[in-house]
Amino acid sequence: MSFSLNGAEVSLPGGTSLLLALREYGLNGPKLGCGEEACGACHVLVDGVSLPSCALPVEAVAGKSVTTLEGLGSAEHPHPLQTAFLEEQAGQCAYCLSGIMISAAALLARGPRPSEAAVREALQPHLCRCHSHNRILRAVMRAIA
Repeated sequence: MSFSLNGAEVSLPGGTSLLLALREYGLNGPKLGCGEEACGACHVLVDGVSLPSCALPVEAVAGKSVTTLEGLGSAEHPHPLQTAFLEEQAGQCAYCLSGIMISAAALLARGPRPSEAAVREALQPHLCRCHSHNRILRAVMRAIA
């Protein structure tokens, strides 16, 4: 299946989930958590919408644009969310952070000044077992500011 991945055209084999195809491709941003679209660790942007990739077939993104954490920014030019998460020390194990940053990036793309309530709603599907929720919320609010 051909699609845009982090700004480059790629062709990945079908017959599997997008998450497994991305991991086989060498990307480690999206993580396999629950495998049932319930934890948020596997979220990627598909045409700007944050979606779980663990149960999404590769075929579903044919001709679309997919962005993973690796596509948000680089070490030289980090996304404002990446900078804010580092400054707030928002993660501990960081297993959940890729999906959280992806959903936050989708929210910021819809409007530059979402409310705290909108941020909480956008991040609600994401589980963080390290209990870093307050620091994560502060990091997203810092990126908004």
